[in-house]
Amino acid sequence: MNFIISGKNIDVTPSLKDTIESKLGKLERYFTPETDIIVTLSVEKERQKIEVTIPVKGNIIRSEQTSSDMYVSIDLVEEVIERQLRKYKNKLIAKNQGHPTAATGGSNFKKEFFESENEGQQDEEIRIVRTKRFGIKPMYPEDACIQMELLGHSFFVFSNAETDEVNVVYKRKDGSFGLIEPEFD
Repeated sequence: MNFIISGKNIDVTPSLKDTIESKLGKLERYFTPETDIIVTLSVEKERQKIEVTIPVKGNIIRSEQTSSDMYVSIDLVEEVIERQLRKYKNKLIAKNQGHPTAATGGSNFKKEFFESENEGQQDEEIRIVRTKRFGIKPMYPEDACIQMELLGHSFFVFSNAETDEVNVVYKRKDGSFGLIEPEFD
């Protein structure tokens, strides 16, 4: 695995680098040697944040954790990435109808990833428990943000009046808003 570690408002000390590589290095048993793990450390006031992004074929495994201590944030992010990997593995196995080795073709995962214990598979299974249907009215992104706020939701799906495409607005952790637009390959 290739670690790409950078810092914003923080010096990446050898101790921090070693901790990151040892904690996230546990994931090495799952990934091929050419897999990149992009780690960004940042500090804002009392917030010590770590962002980890692992691009895998067609998807991204990502976690962002914040605490008052960078070493605690590193521990938290490692746990979340492990949990995401279990979910992702279960999804790939289900997609390939129980033939996990069929899912390895051209991916960043070693064969061992699929053969490892299915610990917590039942607990980590994704279940959709409710389906909602609603009419989508054309509106501008700013109006969609207002509608989202009125509903008390953290995201809102709408038809963009400018582009006639389905978009999503969402509330970001810092209180600002984000817009998701489709991009077709």
